[in-house]
Amino acid sequence: MGIDNGLAERLWNKDVFDEYDNKGKCKDHILEQYKLYVEMSDRISQRRQSANTFFLSINTVIVSLSGFLVRSPDKSSESLWLVFVGLAGLIISYTWYRLIRSYRDLNTGKFGVIRKIEANLPIKPYDAEWVMLGEGRNKNLYLPFTHIETKIPWVFFTLYIVLILYVSAPCIRSLVCVLSS
Repeated sequence: MGIDNGLAERLWNKDVFDEYDNKGKCKDHILEQYKLYVEMSDRISQRRQSANTFFLSINTVIVSLSGFLVRSPDKSSESLWLVFVGLAGLIISYTWYRLIRSYRDLNTGKFGVIRKIEANLPIKPYDAEWVMLGEGRNKNLYLPFTHIETKIPWVFFTLYIVLILYVSAPCIRSLVCVLSS
């Protein structure tokens, strides 16, 4: 969670702090905002999981469709479709990868803010958990899900490249023969 960029100054509205007559009420408001922010962070994780399910489903359908078309007896008519299917799969897989990275960055920012808020609360559970997990530096203590999660779109990406090469191989061979003669 290394980059701060003046987060504390952006997070705490000093003018509002000075206006509070009752410091207990201020702490109550901080606690309520903290709970809401933690809940929003959890919702981001739920949306991320829903997006992963969506992209995994789409890729499964595309791979299944590709397998059906490859096994078709009339391969010449299906070849162009398979190239388009493969290209669509490449685009979808890359989009999935970028979305995972975007969610990762968003969660990193949210947990940075949560840790700053916790600095002004009686207990700091997220901060303590992060320290217990070696602050993400020791893979034996904690391997972020994102490290595993980002590899899955690349597996599909590779499958689509193999598909395109497989379907294009006869055309490439013909082109090589024409050029060499």
